[in-house]
Amino acid sequence: MKDSRPTIIDFVEKYTHQFAGNVYLREKVDGVWKEITQEQTRNEAHRIGAGLMALGLEKGDKIALLSESRAMWIMAEIGALYAGAVDVPLSVNLGEGQDLVFRIRHSETQWILVSGNQLPKIRTIIADCPAVKKIIVFDDTAFNYDTLEANEIRMSEIQRMGDAFLAEHRDAFEARYRSIGPDDYANISYTSGTTADPKGILLTHRNYTANVEQGSSVISLNENEVLLIILPLDHCFAHVAGMYTMMFYGGSIAFVPIGKNALATLKNVPMAIRETRPHAMLSVPALARNFKKNIESGIKAKGPKVEKLFNFAVRNAIAYNKEYYNRGGLDVAWRKPLMALFDKLIFKQVRESFGGRMRFFVGGGALLDIELQRFFCAVGMPMFQGYGLTEATPIICANSEGHAIFGSSGRLVKPMDCKICDEQGNEVPHGTKGEIVIRGENVMAGYWKNPKATADTVIDGWLHTGDMGYICPWDPEFLYVVGRFKSLLISSDGEKYSPEGFEDSLPEVSKFVSQVVLHNNQNPYTVVMIVPEKEALADFVKKQGLDPQSREGKVAMLQKIQSEIDSYRTGGVHQDLFPDRWLPAAVIICDEPFSIANKMMNSTMKIVRGKVEEHYADRLAYAYTPEGKQLLNEKNIESI
Repeated sequence: MKDSRPTIIDFVEKYTHQFAGNVYLREKVDGVWKEITQEQTRNEAHRIGAGLMALGLEKGDKIALLSESRAMWIMAEIGALYAGAVDVPLSVNLGEGQDLVFRIRHSETQWILVSGNQLPKIRTIIADCPAVKKIIVFDDTAFNYDTLEANEIRMSEIQRMGDAFLAEHRDAFEARYRSIGPDDYANISYTSGTTADPKGILLTHRNYTANVEQGSSVISLNENEVLLIILPLDHCFAHVAGMYTMMFYGGSIAFVPIGKNALATLKNVPMAIRETRPHAMLSVPALARNFKKNIESGIKAKGPKVEKLFNFAVRNAIAYNKEYYNRGGLDVAWRKPLMALFDKLIFKQVRESFGGRMRFFVGGGALLDIELQRFFCAVGMPMFQGYGLTEATPIICANSEGHAIFGSSGRLVKPMDCKICDEQGNEVPHGTKGEIVIRGENVMAGYWKNPKATADTVIDGWLHTGDMGYICPWDPEFLYVVGRFKSLLISSDGEKYSPEGFEDSLPEVSKFVSQVVLHNNQNPYTVVMIVPEKEALADFVKKQGLDPQSREGKVAMLQKIQSEIDSYRTGGVHQDLFPDRWLPAAVIICDEPFSIANKMMNSTMKIVRGKVEEHYADRLAYAYTPEGKQLLNEKNIESI
């Protein structure tokens, strides 16, 4: 590499030569898994980059990318970077409206890369994006779009143009990519924009290569191992922990086959796991909970004896593993032979349903409940929590094999500085909660065309994350993240409380609760909005001889939910986890799940608090009336 601050181009050139023959990309095309090596990836990126130059793309031009996760996504983005473009990755969950138009116009995008599936969205809004010169369509044929419009061109044509350009002007192509410096922009990654217009996060070439180096200080993979990517590639976490990390280690990325819509793609996940047999997966808490529920459903289907044995085996392993860093010991040594037996009888079969090679999951994106971590470790597929944000490109810390404390967010990456500050910006001692503030080469260049937000967020090189946490007092390498400063609930007496702990815990400990959002904005008491697990509740009341559709059945279901909440109160099995005064005094049963489709979840499957509160504004107002505070109010009975 040309210096100690490599660009993404330097990085790609180095590792695609070092691991030239290693399979890098795996995707299912027409029912057959296709393998693309690192060398082939580089060659395709060269063709695409040269083709974009032949088309007229200049260094520094913005090129938006809207596609499902697939091999062409990666080759197209790397190709665009070779041509000196700044990539603007867009989420496929954005609707064909203002969300897309804002990002394309605000970023000053002139070129668009798009899959055949997503082309109709672009066609719908393109009249509102007059600066766009050309739309490059990945697929030669897709959903009957055999005829292109005037401003559209196929990727296969770009590749042919690239071949011709490289044959005649290879020196110009090489001069272009060699002119790119480490501080040149690589991406403008837009925030979800849940409270205002989305902000464009400027990430440089060096931000990315630095974070890959930093990430390797806390977590590693072996050459030729397979990582299955479920998260969308437009997300920064999938870029660093997926694209670039697997190139760095000489491993490969496998993609979930694309369905006709997001739900159809999600249904392909179990098949992709079975067929690619991954060694690792990138996950988010919402997916992790689904995996756990699927495992438990599969066990339950084998009958009560197997279910009882499985639950005992899990409890035994959890007791032995403790908080991972302190697993084993004389006090639990007798459990070890039992673990080996249960592993052979039960857990090995569970792992086989995940392909049989899974070493670990990496969970990012939100707080990961400690019970979830204990469960996956028990069955022999640890789920290691990490933490980061796009403004930090994104990895800040992560747990890993041999280096984990359940409940923590993991070891801080190196080299990087981290401190915890109070509301006045003063550093606080280890073990004291405050805002997480970091400094390092992974800190973004700023927000695109938003100097005020940049100045408020990056101060003297320190990134103020807006997240609350503390550094482990007995091992300062580990960071604990406890919630968002901005999502703090405020009681009527001004006391502040972070809701995420309870919101993550309740769906984890209760099979009757699917999703949870707490609300208190200087109100007399806290309200909880709950999406119930209706099937589990129906089974529960049927066992009591009640009809789930009857009023008595619905009352019994509501009372069961209340008892699950009350388990956190003094005297309950989960007492002392959260202060009694912050537990909800009123319950709202939501009439639909929080999802990406209704915008109550963002593209990384995080619940968007503001959207939930907006959607249920009438119910929240009702919950603060004497009638609405009652559990068995008519609106709850109707919604259950």
